[in-house]
Amino acid sequence: MKKALVVDDSKAIRQIERKYLEELGFHVLEAENGEVALSILKEDPQIDLILLDWHMPVMNGYEFLKKMRENPAYSHIKVMMVTTENQQKSVIDAIMAGANEYLMKPFDKEMLETKIRYLFEGF
Repeated sequence: MKKALVVDDSKAIRQIERKYLEELGFHVLEAENGEVALSILKEDPQIDLILLDWHMPVMNGYEFLKKMRENPAYSHIKVMMVTTENQQKSVIDAIMAGANEYLMKPFDKEMLETKIRYLFEGF
């Protein structure tokens, strides 16, 4: 079973993403900011996918992504930014920092599933 980590400061968004991911067969962990997410990765580096919000307190998604990608032990992890941040520069910055995919909020299960299939199967 693949593992996913949902990183978002909104509990409601984490619950929605958890539900969708569990329906797709993922075991799901949650973090409310990048700092908590880094500590989860240290405990369990065998995560396959991270859904990452941009705007969070303590450590935002962009900062988390840069720190995570500095560690070669996490190079296998697919990261999808899931955010309302829609400026072209932000999308480019996220991809340059190591995001594999970008999904705009709001989204539905089908959109998320399509992006995940692309990440893991490359159709």
